[in-house]
Amino acid sequence: MKLFVKGDIDGFFGLALDNLVQVLLVESLLTVVLGFPRQFIYKTVLPGVAVSLLVGNLFYAYQALQLSKKTGRSDHCALPYGINTVSLFGYVFLVMLPAKLQAESMGIKDSYIVAWKAGLIACIGSGLIEFFGAFVAERIRKSTPRAALLSTLSGIALGFISLGFLVRTFAHPIVGLVTFTIILVTYFGKVKFKWGLPGGLVAVTIGAILSYLTGINPKGSFENLLGFYLPLPQISTLFDSFREDLIFPYISVIVPMGLFNLIGSLQNIESAEAAGDSYKTAPSLAVNGIGTFAAALFGSCFPTTIYIGHPGWKSLGARAGYSVLNCLFFLFVCITGSFSYIAGVVPIDAGMAIVLWIGIVISSQAFTATERKHAPAVVVGILPAVAAWGAMLIKASLRIGGFGTASNPFSEKLIDLFKSSDIFVDGIFKLEQGFIFSAMILSSITVFIIERKFFKAGFVALIGAMISLVGLMHSYSFSASDTVMAIKLNYEFFFAYLAVAAILFLMRFITSFEEEEN
Repeated sequence: MKLFVKGDIDGFFGLALDNLVQVLLVESLLTVVLGFPRQFIYKTVLPGVAVSLLVGNLFYAYQALQLSKKTGRSDHCALPYGINTVSLFGYVFLVMLPAKLQAESMGIKDSYIVAWKAGLIACIGSGLIEFFGAFVAERIRKSTPRAALLSTLSGIALGFISLGFLVRTFAHPIVGLVTFTIILVTYFGKVKFKWGLPGGLVAVTIGAILSYLTGINPKGSFENLLGFYLPLPQISTLFDSFREDLIFPYISVIVPMGLFNLIGSLQNIESAEAAGDSYKTAPSLAVNGIGTFAAALFGSCFPTTIYIGHPGWKSLGARAGYSVLNCLFFLFVCITGSFSYIAGVVPIDAGMAIVLWIGIVISSQAFTATERKHAPAVVVGILPAVAAWGAMLIKASLRIGGFGTASNPFSEKLIDLFKSSDIFVDGIFKLEQGFIFSAMILSSITVFIIERKFFKAGFVALIGAMISLVGLMHSYSFSASDTVMAIKLNYEFFFAYLAVAAILFLMRFITSFEEEEN
């Protein structure tokens, strides 16, 4: 198989566009949400992104060429690879933002540095889980109900991705609805534009033009950040980041997100095998972990993943070269600062329809890829993430309203204020902390109850009791402007889950049931 074929051009535009939207999100979220100076992003973070994309894309291209030598076929397509969308949002809103708010409440100057360090630790944790999990991924996948895995991801996608960008779509409807319609027609309607134009490229181009015409991006200009930003290892920063306050509060995010990334990549390898490209599982997953670890080592907080959609790239005629072109393109734009020109011409509003589509696909997959009778378990698994997203909105609204300051900090009095309006905000805050764990546990219990496997359901409840006891789930405390995980003994939920386990263990002995009618 040749390194470059004609189909690699089409594949490159598609994969590069996917990664382009992710990098636009990185720049936008770091500046708007976390207050990172753009100079810091271009000097430190984006070179790390470039290294992480280089590692994986080159390996998967090499892997495709090696498979071609082994089989004698010339139609193998490299695994698509890039920044993980769900982890990107998860780490920004569930790790880096809380770390920044905590630093601000303590009066720490340059609080964005604390957020960056927390993100680096989270990224390292994900990389380690992905690497070492590569050798047991299949066992993890088989032992965890699919509804629990997919519904938890679906909740994050529904709340932090889909709803967030849906709101932005209707805030700027001319850009948002037009580009979203183009994405719906091409991605869900399965139609193609003439002249072979990718639907995503059409949407982003029209979105950029409309953003300029409607004043969302009025100048069409940008801050010139051209230069040469050599990727530098952040070893001293990483050592300084291994602190208790940057690790323990976010374990309930880091561990599940790493496992989800691992299982998701495994499923995409299986999808490639179904399309005729059988890649070895362990090295494919391990290199994905190495790419994530390389990201953190060189300053990026964002894990990489094997992308969904391999059969689509293969059908375009992409082979190995599209993966090489993708990493070379991002290596160039990220280390030269020329991405600042792209970010200036293409605002995030122009590409948000693609991100909204990603959120919808992830959310709907939880229902379409699980057994129909497990649909209630999917809904149960979605609810904690939606509650967590609601908690984020509530706290942002409180800060806008004057709470969360040194003179008016968050405190227990907020609970009574909300209860006067029949809103049990303490329940929302309890659901928010460790919501990824609680989503998996509650959904798994529901699956096993539906299957009438009450002993397994009770065992999962015991796991919930232990996680709650040590404070990794449902345990929070107030900082000046946020609610943060409180690593302390939580007997309330410990005994609650123990009671649930006891009931489930007794179900087989105190109930009777009839077989369902067909």
